[in-house]
Amino acid sequence: MTSPITTLSLVDTDPAELAVDAVVIGVHSQTGEEGDGGPASALLLASGAESIAAAFDGKLTETLALLGATGGAGEVVKLATLGTITAPLVAAVGLGPEPTGAAPAPETLRRAAGAVVRALAGSGSVALTLPLPDDGDAPAALRAVAEGALLGGYRFAGYKTRPQPTRRAPVASVAVHVPDAADATARAEIARATVVAGAVARSRDWVNTAPNELRPPAFADAVAAAARDAGLTVEVLDEAALAAGGYGGILAVGQGSEAPPRLVKLSYTPAGAAADATRVALVGKGITFDTGGVSIKPAQGMWEMKSDMAGAAAVAAAMLAVAELKPAVPVTGYLPMAENMPSGSAYRPGDVVTMFNGKRVEVLNTDAEGRMVLGDAMARACADGTDYLLETSTLTGGQVVALGKRIAGVMGTPELCERVRTAGDAVGEPAWPMPLPDDVRKGMESEVADISQVNAGMDRAGHMLQGGVFLREFVTDEVAWAHIDVAGPAYHSGEPTGYWTKGGTGVPVRTLLELIDDIAANG
Repeated sequence: MTSPITTLSLVDTDPAELAVDAVVIGVHSQTGEEGDGGPASALLLASGAESIAAAFDGKLTETLALLGATGGAGEVVKLATLGTITAPLVAAVGLGPEPTGAAPAPETLRRAAGAVVRALAGSGSVALTLPLPDDGDAPAALRAVAEGALLGGYRFAGYKTRPQPTRRAPVASVAVHVPDAADATARAEIARATVVAGAVARSRDWVNTAPNELRPPAFADAVAAAARDAGLTVEVLDEAALAAGGYGGILAVGQGSEAPPRLVKLSYTPAGAAADATRVALVGKGITFDTGGVSIKPAQGMWEMKSDMAGAAAVAAAMLAVAELKPAVPVTGYLPMAENMPSGSAYRPGDVVTMFNGKRVEVLNTDAEGRMVLGDAMARACADGTDYLLETSTLTGGQVVALGKRIAGVMGTPELCERVRTAGDAVGEPAWPMPLPDDVRKGMESEVADISQVNAGMDRAGHMLQGGVFLREFVTDEVAWAHIDVAGPAYHSGEPTGYWTKGGTGVPVRTLLELIDDIAANG
């Protein structure tokens, strides 16, 4: 199931003359001098709206204020133009206070573009005249606006059997106003944003798909088909191949389900790549539904466990984008897929499982299944050979407790973790480096195996760190690695906000692609 995506273009025509359904302008909140009634609030038009303001004889901000506009970040107020400009509608989107001596931050623009394109659902065509700097920061700002518009316009196709009268169609096309629509750099940014947003949308679609329709074999088939169409090399290991290859973790988690597990490997090699080229491995957790197994989860909210494959969806989608963007480094994706179910054949607390790298794990909690499938996949990535290993997963509720629903936790090689943080900040997917304490590992010593799956003495304390400490056991010493826990950011259960819609967010597709670009440029 693939949801439609808004099309994107550039335009340099005077915004007041554009023949579109709506023109979008930016407005800042502004606090004036205090008077007898307290602080005076006013609106300040952002750059790019000058010709629109002139058409309204200087009364545009006054009219918007009468309609309730405050300029608060993400606020959208619509105004019928009544023939003052060609477009029948002006939509003012709030950008917050005017930044001092600079254009709005890229993430401010990204969220504003997403909010306003979503608010204009039902419109056929929209033009964005948001403020873009005229210096070296212009490409990043344009990329942010383009990504925000496309992601804000996303809507999952869904399963409704009847048309919904109040459910307006996403905006069909968005034109971003720039000084020169023929500028090669600007056109490249639009092309890249289209590819990246398409990948994020594909990731969201997979996460939003009902779990009865996306069990491991079906998920593997869908990813493999899309990857082959994109020109990637594909390898799919079924349950027989997993058993022959010694993937004990993936098999253990999947043995409780009648839908058997899979491991999907996707490979991209740039043309003319040298034998000693820097290599990148991506690993994503693909638990298509997580009941917790024998250590079953509470019923409340369990329906969101269809999103426990968001890491695999992000890696698969990132690989599809890699096939189009063609970075100058080889990239390989590993997607371990299983369904964690309770049954007579399910794995149990007390089991000892032999992993792909030969380590034996004592299982203490079958709901800590993600680290089991990831351990096998990460060990396979290291065995195949890589210089960087980037793994992402909805691994622990501890990530949400520690960092909330918007900030991912990142653990691993300190230098690479810092690069993850920098890349996340650049694309609006923040991540925060977390430690891997020795005392956490000490508490995972097992009396019967090489390592326990969790630290029983800590229970759920430091649960995010326990996951990272466990995964470290499956990375060889020479490989720089980062574990990105996106348990919170990968799925948005609240009302739409910015360029996030309800459901799968696509985090961290854009971070992974930013990191691949960084590694391609800097090693």
